[in-house]
Amino acid sequence: QVQLVESGGGLVQAGGSLRLSCAASGLTFTASTMGWFRQAPGKEREFVAAINWSGVNTRYADSVKDRFIISRDNAKNTVYLQMNGLKPEDTAVYYCAADLRRRLLPGPTAYDYWGQGTQVTVSS
Repeated sequence: QVQLVESGGGLVQAGGSLRLSCAASGLTFTASTMGWFRQAPGKEREFVAAINWSGVNTRYADSVKDRFIISRDNAKNTVYLQMNGLKPEDTAVYYCAADLRRRLLPGPTAYDYWGQGTQVTVSS
């Protein structure tokens, strides 16, 4: 079955960096758009970034543009989220997701599979 396993979360001070990883299995990784979402307590899940199957095309939420970078390694079936200049408002559970239809959409309903999430906490 499809598994998406996130790692790399943790506690970091404001201005710091973290790199999240998401290892995928059970799907044709090169046929999938991969996305990152986040959900803070009491808030809806929100789009962070997405990358198309080849890695050529990316899309970012305005709130993370110029600070976060999404990338993928198709040889390793892994997608990454490099987070720089972290702010307390970036604190959330971060989820990896896969869209098997090769789109590059920001809506959570566009994604077919989800990981279990990894906590990112940014202290001020």
